[in-house]
Amino acid sequence: MLQRALRSANDRLGPRYPRAAVVAVFMFSYVVGVGGVALLRLYQEMSAGELARIVLAVLVLIVVENVIATTFTFRLLRPADPWLRGDRRPETAVAAWRALAGLPLDFMSRGRVLAPAMNVVPISAFVAWQLDLPFTSFLIVCAGAAVCLLYGVLLRFFALELAMRPVLDATSCDVPDGAQLAGARIPLSWKLFFALPAINVVTGVAVAGLSSDLDGLRLEDLGWDVAVAVAVAFSISLELTVLLTRSVLDQIDALRRGTVRVTEGDLGARVPVLTTDETGDLAASFNTMVSGLEERDRMREAFGAFVDPRVVERVLEEGTAGLEGEEVEVSVLFLDIRGFTAFAEQRSAREVVHRLNLFYDHVVPVLQRHGGHANKFIGDGLLGVFGAPQRLPDHADRAVLAALHIVRTVYEEYGDGLRIGIGVNSGPVLAGTVGGGGHVEFTVIGDAVNTAARAEEITRMTGDDVLITEATHRLLTLPFCGFVERPTIPLKGKTERVRLYAPLDAAAKVASA
Repeated sequence: MLQRALRSANDRLGPRYPRAAVVAVFMFSYVVGVGGVALLRLYQEMSAGELARIVLAVLVLIVVENVIATTFTFRLLRPADPWLRGDRRPETAVAAWRALAGLPLDFMSRGRVLAPAMNVVPISAFVAWQLDLPFTSFLIVCAGAAVCLLYGVLLRFFALELAMRPVLDATSCDVPDGAQLAGARIPLSWKLFFALPAINVVTGVAVAGLSSDLDGLRLEDLGWDVAVAVAVAFSISLELTVLLTRSVLDQIDALRRGTVRVTEGDLGARVPVLTTDETGDLAASFNTMVSGLEERDRMREAFGAFVDPRVVERVLEEGTAGLEGEEVEVSVLFLDIRGFTAFAEQRSAREVVHRLNLFYDHVVPVLQRHGGHANKFIGDGLLGVFGAPQRLPDHADRAVLAALHIVRTVYEEYGDGLRIGIGVNSGPVLAGTVGGGGHVEFTVIGDAVNTAARAEEITRMTGDDVLITEATHRLLTLPFCGFVERPTIPLKGKTERVRLYAPLDAAAKVASA
């Protein structure tokens, strides 16, 4: 209910909300001040005139203190102003978050002298003067005023924290992941250790005054009540404070350690569920979340063995709908092993597959190193693509470099014992998912693919290891060692002749590149 009201106020006031919230929180000081005078009235007799003058003095001092405190707090909010006024850059969001989240502690730490100087001592002195009290009674009044001050400080701190949350919620959306937000902070253990005894002290003094015989109370009793309440809060009830603190913090510490392990890449991290309250539910949810991340990581790893990792990332982020098909300019590399059919006829299927896998262990990393990916394995042939799904403006240069690099790698591994042919072509294709019946694959379709395959077939006639088409040759920008044009040969399935070029001295070209 309260959070909903605060969010509604934030929506209505917009950039003015933080300062309006500060003013509203400081209004509680008047209630605390008047309540302190009422508590004093239980222990000290005073006339109606004296009571009125004391209340008036208290309110005047609180007004002065609130004006000074409000001005000081508004100054602390200045780093958040750019973001509040619409500048939603990451750096302004981080500055705003730090200012808003650190406001309660910054106010309490930098203005720690303000409240005692403006409230406790002047009010106690005025009360002693009005009621003609001795110095010892002045000290007792100071002790009672300090109890009220303690209550007011805690009320301001936690009320400011709560009031800033709607703005922090909005600010967090613009804070970039991994931003350094650490600054001055109060650990939760300190909040509990200080707040709970303070609440006990305030409650003890109020209960002692309200439950006693009003006619028999004296100002000295206020001093004793404060002393007893402090003693009880920091002795008898301290073990309950410690137990409550550990009940909350043990589960949170386990969650923090688990989060650190996940951040470091350990998706096997799990945290013990230590309680049956909300923190225990949070721990159980953490374990469920990390289990899902671990399963997603296994899926990515397994999926990546069958599909290019970049395609895996897009599918996991966008689903297959994100790869339905778009026309893009790419370079296609078609590779085939010469004489492999004759080799396969003389070997078992297991040995054939083993030899193919060893061959592709050398070839596929070369494609990936140059920005391409193995789109499809066709027996002893391979279709490599440069420019999809990741756009590459220099896809032609990358494809030719990869072809030359593959030739050199194969020669270094197999010598004259294995020959390959590679055709490279560039042009528009439709890149996307193809399939049906619940099974699809990412591929490229278009005449550019067919032309690359036909160019590879011509390498058997020309004896070249690599042939590139005129479409690819026109797109090259790197200083290759040169190309020699081969006689124009009709390509199977093509009505127009395609000009083909063979690299000069492929091995030397790869070394220089």
